[in-house]
Amino acid sequence: MTGPIFDTHAHYSARAFDADRDFLLGSLPGKGVVGVCEQATHSGDAPKVLELAHRYPWVVAAVGIHPESLLPAADCGEEGPAPTVSVYGGDWAAEMRALAPYYEDPKVVAVGECGLDYHWPVPKDAQLAMFEAHIRLALELDKPIIVHDRNAHADAYALLKKYQPKGIVHCYSGSADDAVWLAKQGLFIGFGGACTFKGAKRAAKAISALPLESIVLETDCPYMAPEPVRGTRCDSSLIRYVGEYIAQLRGISVEEVFRTTAENARRVYGL
Repeated sequence: MTGPIFDTHAHYSARAFDADRDFLLGSLPGKGVVGVCEQATHSGDAPKVLELAHRYPWVVAAVGIHPESLLPAADCGEEGPAPTVSVYGGDWAAEMRALAPYYEDPKVVAVGECGLDYHWPVPKDAQLAMFEAHIRLALELDKPIIVHDRNAHADAYALLKKYQPKGIVHCYSGSADDAVWLAKQGLFIGFGGACTFKGAKRAAKAISALPLESIVLETDCPYMAPEPVRGTRCDSSLIRYVGEYIAQLRGISVEEVFRTTAENARRVYGL
């Protein structure tokens, strides 16, 4: 057994887990996993996310709209556009209003996953407006926000500096200097499998520069399995490889990494 592992960012509602989702989630405590935050990315997966959170005592939920959910149908894969487009016609504000009742559920501990993603052909003005609305909602509800930031550091950080919400910068890919000031502002910095990749030098510098009390662990499963199992389907138990990498990098025990990051996760989620 390895642990205590707290996976602050997972997607067990994804199709990749359809065949063995119940078995896998039920097995996690035996693998040292004490907590999982399952992320909704739009109104379509929010009901499944809440179902999982209520079925498993160690699962909590975050509810929000991912910027990728704004992708038009022409730029989507075989699964087609998210309900943000297919149901709400791109009116993310209407979808946010439809999601409002979910935040009354005690298992919903955060707003997200939301943020900015400049990798995809989604208008920046729409992304910025939607992200700002999520930040304002998180402040109104006094809940942490789960920040997605891909190729959008300057704009994402500007909004975080302006509003100073509590929460997690998920799958951190910025500089060590930015990680330090974000942490001083009260945000937690999330690292998952990607930080173990051979080319992840920026992540290594950020992990070394941050106090361990500002770091949380995540998978983003089923995506981004860590080395040495990169390319396979990821699940929460594989965080052990991330913990081992961070422990080696910082010259501390893996037990200290797991214990402190699990405490950090409970603190940010108010558990």
